[in-house]
Amino acid sequence: MYDTQEPTKRAFLVTIYERDEKSDVSSEKELISLCRTLELEIAGEEAVHIREYTAKFGMGTGKAAEIAEKAKSVYADCIIFGNILDPSKQRNWEELTGISVMDRQELIVRIFAERAQTKEAELQVELARLEYSLPRLRHKYIDLSRQQGGRYGTKGSGETKFETDRRIVEQRIRKLKEDLVRVRRTRETQRKRRKRQPVPICVLVGYTNAGKSSLLNALANADVFVEDKLFATLDAATRTLPLGGKTILITDTVGFIRNLPHTLVDAFRSTLEETTLADLLIHVLDASDTDIDRSCETTLSVLRELGADSIPLVTVLNKADRLSSEALEDLQRRYPDALTISAKTRMGLNSFKSFLNEYF
Repeated sequence: MYDTQEPTKRAFLVTIYERDEKSDVSSEKELISLCRTLELEIAGEEAVHIREYTAKFGMGTGKAAEIAEKAKSVYADCIIFGNILDPSKQRNWEELTGISVMDRQELIVRIFAERAQTKEAELQVELARLEYSLPRLRHKYIDLSRQQGGRYGTKGSGETKFETDRRIVEQRIRKLKEDLVRVRRTRETQRKRRKRQPVPICVLVGYTNAGKSSLLNALANADVFVEDKLFATLDAATRTLPLGGKTILITDTVGFIRNLPHTLVDAFRSTLEETTLADLLIHVLDASDTDIDRSCETTLSVLRELGADSIPLVTVLNKADRLSSEALEDLQRRYPDALTISAKTRMGLNSFKSFLNEYF
C-alpha cells in the first residue's frame, strides 16, 4: 500500500534587522507560531543585522548567498521572511534559492485562507489573496516579456499573458467586492434586527489565541470551534447569555495580531465592525503571554483604528491557571482593574457573570 500522505513542508525562517536595531524575540517566536499554525516544520532560523544593503535582496549579496546555502543544507522547501518583501525582492530570492519564498504577510493570508469556513470569510480571504498577488503578477512573466521577435509594435507573449491574467484578477476582485457588498447588507440587516431588541451586546476582543472562543463557550455553553493555534476563529459568532432575569448577547471576533496585513484589515473590516456596535467590550488577555503588554497595546491600537476606543471596556486576564500564585499576583498589580479568570477551568466565571449582571 502506498503512503499518499503529503510530507510536511520544511521552512527556513529569516528575520531582517537594521544595523543598530535590537532583536525582537517575541516577533521571532510569533513567526514560528504562524508557521506551526500552517503545519510547517521549522528547518532552521537566521536573524540578520544588515551591514551591507542591496536593493536586490534587502541585504548584502554575500549574506544572501549564505542564507540560500543554509536553507539548502537543511533541505528547506521554502524560505519565510518575518519582514514584508516587495514583489521584486521575492522574485530575486526565488531565483537565487530555487525554492518558494514568502513573507509574513503572505503567511498570514494563507492561514486565513485555510481557516475560512463561512461564505463571507471565504470571500474576504480570496479578496485579500488576490489583492496581495496582483502586483506580483508582472514578475511571473517578466522573462517572457523580454523575448524578442515579431513585427514592430507587437507585444511579447509574456506581456500579453500578463495583461490577460491581470484583467482576469481585476475582474475577479471587482466581482468579490460586489458579492461582499451584498453579504454586508445582509449582516447589516441582522445587526439592525438585533439593535431593535432591547438586548445588551458584549463583544470579545483581544490578541489571537488569547482564549476568546473558549470564554464564549464557557460563559454561554456554546460550541464555537476552539484550537490552540493562531486564528482558529475568523468569523464573528454571537450567542445568548441568560443572567438572572435578563439576557445579553456575546459576540466573538477574529483575533488581532501585530502588523496585520492591510489587505486583511480592509477585507475583514465588516467583521471587525461588530466591535463598534457593542455596549461593552470584553478585552481578553492571555495571562500566560510573556509579551502581554505588547499584545494589550496591539488590541487597543486596532480598536482606536476602528473608532471603538470610546466604547466601555473591561479587561479579563484569561488562562490564569497557567501562572504561579506569585506571577499572578504580580500581573494583577500591573492590571489592577482586570478580572482574573480561566475559561478552561471555569475559575472566576461566576464572579465575571455577576459583574455582567450588575453592569447591565
